[in-house]
Amino acid sequence: MSLKAAAAAVRENAHAPYSNFKVGAAVRSASGQIYVGCNVENVAYPEGTCAEAGAIAAMVAAGEKVLAEVYVIADCPTPIPPCGGCRQKLKEFGKGDVKVTMATTDGDEQETTIADLLPGAFDADHMERS
Repeated sequence: MSLKAAAAAVRENAHAPYSNFKVGAAVRSASGQIYVGCNVENVAYPEGTCAEAGAIAAMVAAGEKVLAEVYVIADCPTPIPPCGGCRQKLKEFGKGDVKVTMATTDGDEQETTIADLLPGAFDADHMERS
């Protein structure tokens, strides 16, 4: 199954009764395995979970910690970008050159990279003391 198909399929499982804005994400790990996530809203807004965060959590729960590719899809006018928090999560597990495809359910796609989504990212190097 392709990342696109996986993301589109899991999007249908999103729990979005408040916004009616369903998002699906699929990530490919370094091993080639695909992990998926969908947004899960909560009545105590903003305590929900983003699709990208869910896919990353599934990857980590399976024992993997390296992203190789990302695909995110939603029913919106332009390709859906990850939120700021998810950009940081993507950076935690993927190198800057990892491809991120943002898409609409109408078939529009835009490709970028983690580095382009989050320039000047905070990373583990900032934690080191001189």
